[in-house]
Amino acid sequence: MDWHLIIDFNVFAFDNLINTDRSYFHGIKHAGDTLSHSGMRMNRSFYTIMAAQFFSSLADNALLIAAIALLAEMSSPDWMTPLLKLFFVLCYVLLAAFVGAFADSLPKGKVMFITNMIKIFGCMMMFFEVHPLIAYATVGFGAAAYSPAKYGILTELLPTEKLVAANGWIEGLTVSSIILGTVLGGALVNPHVVSVILKFHIPVLNWNLNTPTHAALTVIAVLYIIATIFNLKIPDTGVRYAHQQHRPSKLIAGFANCCAIMWKDKLGQISLAVTTLFWGAGATLQFIVLEWAEKSLGMPLDKAAILQGVVAFGVAIGAVAAARMVPLKKSLTVMPIGIVMGVVVMGMTAVHSAWVAYPLLVVIGALSGYFVVPMNALLQHRGHVLMSAGHSIAVQNFNENLSVLTMLMLYTFMIKIDLDINIVISMFGLFVAGIMFFIMRKHAANQLEHDSLALIGEIKH
Repeated sequence: MDWHLIIDFNVFAFDNLINTDRSYFHGIKHAGDTLSHSGMRMNRSFYTIMAAQFFSSLADNALLIAAIALLAEMSSPDWMTPLLKLFFVLCYVLLAAFVGAFADSLPKGKVMFITNMIKIFGCMMMFFEVHPLIAYATVGFGAAAYSPAKYGILTELLPTEKLVAANGWIEGLTVSSIILGTVLGGALVNPHVVSVILKFHIPVLNWNLNTPTHAALTVIAVLYIIATIFNLKIPDTGVRYAHQQHRPSKLIAGFANCCAIMWKDKLGQISLAVTTLFWGAGATLQFIVLEWAEKSLGMPLDKAAILQGVVAFGVAIGAVAAARMVPLKKSLTVMPIGIVMGVVVMGMTAVHSAWVAYPLLVVIGALSGYFVVPMNALLQHRGHVLMSAGHSIAVQNFNENLSVLTMLMLYTFMIKIDLDINIVISMFGLFVAGIMFFIMRKHAANQLEHDSLALIGEIKH
């Protein structure tokens, strides 16, 4: 199966999605008039949003590989590599109290444009030999503010029962960008590809194409610029929220209250716990795969990056399957898949051949995508019911990226003490399976107190 089929399938599914049941739109303040235009206009609007996200994510992932290559050129220690992602997601945690209010203070398209410009600035910093950790952290700053707008616009435009399908579509497309981004990043640090790029003479950018790294960064910068152009084309949904606070103390207090609301909600706490675990584990697995490919499969960075794309390809398959097969009402039934995924990950320790590694990583990715998409949709639904779109996504990002920070720090420590990669993988798989089992027990206990499933489909408070 080719990655283009994933996109084509999702486009077909989303065509059906956005041409069905529009009654929900009239219940959103000011949105009815904006969204009552022809189906063709709706299609173009959604395709524009997805295109903007695709190219921005494509550049983010390619830039990560380029930044890893930069660290290698600087002869940085191995433990510094996962710090790239750690610095990136640190912005999500530190800015969580503020980005939700920012996303809700302006039309989402404008927010995506502004924050994508910040990403471009972070990419350009690497041209001027700013340390990759600082430059990639700047990109993380833009991404942290970008995310609430990217996901929040879904809850502004779609009915509750369509959120699983919409998440399947956006996750499928985002994962496609991860596949291409990691492969592209690997290609851009490949000496043969770089030699071809360096042969091009672009008058405006010629001064940048002096080194292989500058050549790679130039291509990535172009991707960010394309994303910015699409950002400018995103229409205003017409949804407006109450006046947003600007005082830091008020924003932090309000954000803390939003976190408390989500964790106290019986459905919110379960879906948030699952997605928090998934994104922390996913970010860590990204670096585990790179280290495993080098130590167990003997692959250089440009080849190992392809394995990251293989995992992402599997996630896309699982996301599409979930979008088609799992309605929001049944979203919690996918939790046992998380335990299975943790067990399958441990199978990596017995693999020493690339031909076995590829299908195994596809299976791991597919299991991940199948169980996270419904849980992500459920979390967005509860967040939209309990608070505004931007604030709910900010709460989600804070918790998920706090998990990423914690797990990456633990992984960095294990690499620093030179723990065998197979031991790291085994501990990782057991941890994921064990936490998922605990979350399932917690949900069962909640159900004994009250049927929380009845809350699915509840209208906004």
